Amino acid sequence: MRLLERMRKEWFLIGIVLAIAGAKLEPSIGVNGGPLKPEITVSYIAVATIFFNSGLSLNTEELTSALVHIKLHLFIQIFTLAFFPAAVWLFLQLLSITPINEWLLKGLQTVGCMPPPVSSAVILTKAVGGNEGIVVTPLLLLLFLGSSSSVPFTSIFSQLFMTVVVPLIIGQIVRRYIKDWLERKQPPFGAVSSSVLLMIIYTTFCDTFSNPSIDLDKFSLLLVLFIICSIQLSFMLLTFIFSTRNNSGFTPADTVAVMFCSTHKSLTLGIPMLKIVFAGHEYLSLISVPLLIYHPVQILLGSVLVPTIKSWMVSRQKGVKLMRPTV
Repeated sequence: MRLLERMRKEWFLIGIVLAIAGAKLEPSIGVNGGPLKPEITVSYIAVATIFFNSGLSLNTEELTSALVHIKLHLFIQIFTLAFFPAAVWLFLQLLSITPINEWLLKGLQTVGCMPPPVSSAVILTKAVGGNEGIVVTPLLLLLFLGSSSSVPFTSIFSQLFMTVVVPLIIGQIVRRYIKDWLERKQPPFGAVSSSVLLMIIYTTFCDTFSNPSIDLDKFSLLLVLFIICSIQLSFMLLTFIFSTRNNSGFTPADTVAVMFCSTHKSLTLGIPMLKIVFAGHEYLSLISVPLLIYHPVQILLGSVLVPTIKSWMVSRQKGVKLMRPTV
């Protein structure tokens, strides 16, 4: 299963490249008002499909049992939705005097606002053997992003409710009645969400490439890639230091969850959210680019670090066992 999940992620990354390339070759298909009618099929149907799918796949019992780790959740939520965006905002004040594209910088800020994913962080945590500690708070995310959007907050909230909350709840209700069938057949929830997400990415970049006044600055892209790698490594080191202090109260397995869940950001939730919050914005694709870069970087860095972190965790757990007095 882990191999299949890794293969799916690799194909998804290839799919992102192909979706952007397809938008570059023929942008007229996916622009607003074009044959695909993304103002309806993407803004409402595609986003609702992703969250209905999430509702079907979300195991409520496992989520409920995970909520007992209150301290772990609290640390992750404060770091992800308070410290992370605030630190990025301060850093961007320095970067604002550089020649980096201003819309890519805004995109970096939106990355800071994103919640942790229910996919890659959990998978990487499982790969090491750590605990799962994730609570997604999209309402706080939208409150933070809404202030910088040209769309009225009431419109954002109503569309959020209709395309995210309602489908998620319906998915959970349907799951209750077909739970045994779902567990027996194990439908490809991840593949469905990834396919729909690629459609959203494609139509987003169709709008960009159909507008000749928008230019993707290669120098800015390289700098943003370097900044994203630096942020991830720095924040993973910071969470490791905080969660391994003598008085932290976290186990080695908790540290693993903290490192991955506090520093990873959700693309599956993020792109639809940006599509809602920045609806009709001509620079939406540039704002989305940092999140599209952050996603593969977090997977690659995580995969590289898994063996080292696993070795550390095993050695620490053995050390704890040796220190326990025998009866």
